[in-house]
Amino acid sequence: MVRPADAPLPLRHVLTLPTEGAAVRLARETAELVLAEWGVPRRHPSVGPALLILSELVTNSVRHAAALSETVTVVYTAGRGTFAFAVGDRHPYQPSLYGTHATGQGTGLATVVELTLSLGGTAVVRGDRDGRGKSIWITLPL
Repeated sequence: MVRPADAPLPLRHVLTLPTEGAAVRLARETAELVLAEWGVPRRHPSVGPALLILSELVTNSVRHAAALSETVTVVYTAGRGTFAFAVGDRHPYQPSLYGTHATGQGTGLATVVELTLSLGGTAVVRGDRDGRGKSIWITLPL
């Protein structure tokens, strides 16, 4: 199960989907809807990159975790000046987000980290409490 961020934000939406290709589109569409509901304009400079980051993380779960994880969970949270989201699955492998292995050219995680850092955000991998899954949390300023 996806653990909440260290500092909970007041707005929250949780989406759990089967770990299959359609999850990418549904996670992205849900992000667009919740951001609009929370008053974040679609043209805000962080929204496009956030949607790309989200799509990449859900795609990674679909491609690499589906054999061990029937579902992928996306947690969307927001508060004053902050949008955060997590993509979690029940595959125990916890990828490295930083360093040569994680950020080699052409890797999806390299794109995630590069975009996140360019926006002044943070990216963190958190293991599930039972050690049988993980989530990747992205926090971006708005």
